[in-house]
Amino acid sequence: MAALRPGAKALRWSLCRAVSGGAGRLAPDRGADAAPSRVSRFCPPRQSSCDWIGPPDKHSNLRPVHFYIPENETPLEQKLRELRQETQEWNQRFWANQNLTFNKEKEEFIHSRLQAKGLGLQTKPGQKATVSAEEMADFYKEFLRKNFQKHMCYNRDWYKRNFAITFFMGKVAVERMWRKLRQNRKMSV
Repeated sequence: MAALRPGAKALRWSLCRAVSGGAGRLAPDRGADAAPSRVSRFCPPRQSSCDWIGPPDKHSNLRPVHFYIPENETPLEQKLRELRQETQEWNQRFWANQNLTFNKEKEEFIHSRLQAKGLGLQTKPGQKATVSAEEMADFYKEFLRKNFQKHMCYNRDWYKRNFAITFFMGKVAVERMWRKLRQNRKMSV
């Protein structure tokens, strides 16, 4: 990890505070209605005042984000946070299901190819039988072909969600700027 410049920590802290909007709390885990792939036990400190990124999920391979909730969160900031949470959960579900499907089909493919060659799953005791890279390339190509439409729909929805999040981030930034300008005017009067 690269060393930080002397003022970098203060800059990062102020950016974190600016994005989060001040003091508050972290969004609670959703418990029973959470996506099934969210099994991480990661929990940031209670006094934290910014979003935290946890370790990769074992099913989706994505890092879950624990969203910080400021005490004075405006309705627009709340809508942005909820949209980000919903998008993260949607993304976690998609990739957990996609990875499960991929691994299942890959194991079936390997098993069928080994059976076609008259081999079992193990060639020698403690040694696992494998298929060639060319055969695996055939599997990958076929898997991508079969799931092309699913991936296209995912990409389209992903872009829509990201544009919506970016739009709300702009609205929140403008709202915070106006709030700060109003506070400065009150202080100068």
